[in-house]
Amino acid sequence: MKIYCRFIAALVVLIAVAGFAGGASAAKARVTFVVVSDFYQMSEQRLGDGMMRGGFARLAAVVKAERAKGGSVIVAHAGDTLSPSLMSGFDHGRHVVALTNLIAPDIFVPGNHEFDFGKAIFLQRMSEAKFPLFAANLRGPDGQHVPGFKDRTILTVDGVRIGITAATYDETPRVSGSEDLRFAPSVETLKTQAAELRKEGADFVVAVVHAGRGQDYAIHATGVLDLILTGHDHDLFINYDERSAIVESSRDAHRVVVADVTIEVSERDGRRSMTWSPQFRIVDTAAVIPDPGVAAEVTKYEQDLTRELDVPVGVTAVELDSRNSTVRKSEAAIGNLFADAMRASVNADVGLTNGGGIRAGRVYAAGAQITRRAILEELPFGNRLVRVDVAGRDLKRAVEIGLRALPTAAGQFPQVSGLTIVADVSRPAGDRIIAIMVGGQPLDEARIYSVATSDYLARGGDGYDMLRGGKQLLPDGDAPLIANEVMAYVRNVGTVRTGVEGRIILK
Repeated sequence: MKIYCRFIAALVVLIAVAGFAGGASAAKARVTFVVVSDFYQMSEQRLGDGMMRGGFARLAAVVKAERAKGGSVIVAHAGDTLSPSLMSGFDHGRHVVALTNLIAPDIFVPGNHEFDFGKAIFLQRMSEAKFPLFAANLRGPDGQHVPGFKDRTILTVDGVRIGITAATYDETPRVSGSEDLRFAPSVETLKTQAAELRKEGADFVVAVVHAGRGQDYAIHATGVLDLILTGHDHDLFINYDERSAIVESSRDAHRVVVADVTIEVSERDGRRSMTWSPQFRIVDTAAVIPDPGVAAEVTKYEQDLTRELDVPVGVTAVELDSRNSTVRKSEAAIGNLFADAMRASVNADVGLTNGGGIRAGRVYAAGAQITRRAILEELPFGNRLVRVDVAGRDLKRAVEIGLRALPTAAGQFPQVSGLTIVADVSRPAGDRIIAIMVGGQPLDEARIYSVATSDYLARGGDGYDMLRGGKQLLPDGDAPLIANEVMAYVRNVGTVRTGVEGRIILK
């Protein structure tokens, strides 16, 4: 029987074929899993090799092609899509849900960015979704299920019982605006859910998760799952150890991983046993023709923005590089620009922002115009600029936090103004600073310094807890948008000439 595995609004547990007491039986199913996550940009993008990739229209074409082959197809969205993006800064992700409805994933688990606009917006956007929502570790303040969300389900495909569960990013309260929603630990939650699925008769268990790579491995190490479809790290990742697998597609559907899975179940004397084997395909969307219907919808949204956002505010005389590999592990000219603008806006001693808040992943050649659109794409979170007074010892600790992940690129890496830092990354994390200057003078650990930063870091985001106790010049609600302050700064200077100046020297 031809089964498409398209979930309906009320998912039910399907009953598998009955076992044959005292005899033997066999079932064999072939299922295609398509995973996507970290999908921010609605339009295709030209990447470093000059090829156009990603966007909703190309993803729609990939999904339609897989479904058109017939058989059983499960499209899993592992979260992070309502934010950050340019359009989301205006409509809080409404267009994302509308476009994702056209893709119609079979399972969606929220990532941390689904909560960037707060609890009320999260619940509103999820209510607009026409696709199934799962998150076994997410609960409301009363401990009950969040409306519309389920913990798990079982599907039967050609006699094989496939259990599906999901977990959202359990550190969301630290990195986003989830307010009083509760997040249970992902590893323990998935162990419990997998055990329940096995009790309910699942032969093969899949988890869709939004988790960092370290937690992916911890989930894998439990040994209770067969297939983990994950998101959060923005990379193309396939790990298979002949027993179970972890799979992640790259961000924005630049490349999409498809897992063709064959599952065989045998039953003897009332006991079932399962073996499975996967074949992994990587679909490069540079070679995919965009779906015309979805492309037309994307074009409508883009046209709504173009008139206002393509206005130039300045020009750059130096190359500006906002790629993750630059802003998350080294001093970057664009980071210097943003930190300078922040410091100048509130007349602070220091400007401090996190590389993870710079998001467009582009290179602007010397001579390029800087538009409103470019600034908003680079700073899409709607963060506000705050001035925090902190002791020198806490400022030094903050910089150590920013450097702790090196040599690995990480979002907490500091981009600074008014500081000169010399650090040795071979030393233990937390003790890497060799020298640190503020305004050309050695940092005084007892002195109070004013720091221009984002409301996100001032709340302790990305591990900057030491900033949380600082005295703020203005409450968050009265503080200006960082993107607006950067626009004003660029408009004032006209030509950006600040490049990489040795503000952060790494040994």
